[in-house]
Amino acid sequence: MAQYFEVHPENPQVRLLKQTVALLEKGSIVAVPTDSSYALVCHLDDKAAADNLRRIRGVDDKHHLTLLCRDLSELASYARVDNRQYRLLKLATPGPYTFILEASKEVPRRVSHPSRKTIGLRVPEHKVLQELLALHGSALLATTLIAPGETDPLNDAHDIRDRYEHQIAAVLDSGACAQEPTTVIDLTGDEPEIIRQGRGDLARVGL
Repeated sequence: MAQYFEVHPENPQVRLLKQTVALLEKGSIVAVPTDSSYALVCHLDDKAAADNLRRIRGVDDKHHLTLLCRDLSELASYARVDNRQYRLLKLATPGPYTFILEASKEVPRRVSHPSRKTIGLRVPEHKVLQELLALHGSALLATTLIAPGETDPLNDAHDIRDRYEHQIAAVLDSGACAQEPTTVIDLTGDEPEIIRQGRGDLARVGL
């Protein structure tokens, strides 16, 4: 049964976050709040965990997974970023935007898109998740928590635990998230391409 950690949204209990990090380091999947909706996360370097993440979410290897990063400098270590892309990223981070970029060698090939060698990256603006990333010490592999066959992300921690109690190790509950996925922008072409209009305002990034 999934553990249930109720954490304060502004002053999350370090003890509970450390327990969450320990679960992730063992290869577990955890549901965490973000500034857009709840997400499933796992350790980047654990193949079995990444496969399990896709299985729970009901997506194949052509679905872009996302790396949640602490800041823009960490994001840039996982992607090839030119000056034009960097300027746009700086406008949007932290915030509810996911960017599709060419993966660097720091990203295992098995988690990037199999033909394009691209990966989703973002810097979330959520206190609990930022603290978790800081304690973990590196990016987490993530996917928006949308149940197979549904279109809206899950937003209630109790509902998530009830649905996934035998598939994930823990749920971090810091209250309801904004029930809207991130805006996804593909930066690999000559011009930015909007893949999904979500919570992130396009005007903020000049699009």
